[in-house]
Amino acid sequence: MIDLRRHNSNFCPDHFVKFCRDQVARAIDEFEMIQPGQRALVAVSGGKDSLAVWDLLLESGYEADGLYVGLGIADYSDTSGEFAQRFARDRGLRLQVLDVPESYGYDIPSGARAARRVPCSACGLTKRHLFDQAAIDGGYDVLVTGHNLDDEAAVLFGNVLRWQTEYLARQHPVLPEGDGFPKKVKPLVRLSERETAAYCVLRGIDYMVEECPMAVGNRHLGYKEALNEIELASPGTKAAFYFGFLQRGAELLRVDGDRAAELGVCERCGSPAGAAICAFCRLVERAGGHTMDSRPVETGRQ
Repeated sequence: MIDLRRHNSNFCPDHFVKFCRDQVARAIDEFEMIQPGQRALVAVSGGKDSLAVWDLLLESGYEADGLYVGLGIADYSDTSGEFAQRFARDRGLRLQVLDVPESYGYDIPSGARAARRVPCSACGLTKRHLFDQAAIDGGYDVLVTGHNLDDEAAVLFGNVLRWQTEYLARQHPVLPEGDGFPKKVKPLVRLSERETAAYCVLRGIDYMVEECPMAVGNRHLGYKEALNEIELASPGTKAAFYFGFLQRGAELLRVDGDRAAELGVCERCGSPAGAAICAFCRLVERAGGHTMDSRPVETGRQ
């Protein structure tokens, strides 16, 4: 039996899998994430959340391909990439693989040092740009990420602690498409990390367990730990915090208009940019990289 204290319920394996599918279906319907017939690109890391959401979408009848971005983080990137490729290969799925050191001439550790960014900042900037670009170039209707309830509650917690209203205004399970930006959705917002891990075990999904070595000391992980302590004493607090914000506070902070309305176009890559050169191209330049041969390689499908 699988005990979910925040729901005051116990599930057998079959009904737990159904519970996860129902929660994802509810999130997709409630926030109008994906319409029948639309093509989705899943941002795949090799971890439990991205593989779980890919599997859940496919089981629900959606057309979904994957994209894995190799970041050049020592053995971690090689191993996580193997998990992603094995998942796709075993199921005959389409997985595109883009290797940052090979395509752009830098890796996250060296890029972070050169750009004087913390590693997670350089990593996030790189992944956002490349996933957005791949979704637009591939003609996908929606870009899917594996952010779960724990992730979203921790981000909200950090933004509230510092009253970062600009970030709070954008914290929503769906970011609509704009000029140069794809529609982004988070179908796992109704499932916790523990629940997605259990789903993977029950579905026979092998995933990367180890945390990224560059994430040591990351503030986000500290927020997660603090919320875990509160959740332990008061089950359901994370969900009440996050969904309470969406119901009562998000609309008050939402910025009207297209998020790309005040942006120009990067002179180098053509992506939306707040200056002549976008942040990603500046990172590549400072890291001594290049922007040639950046197309992903398809793997996985037999």
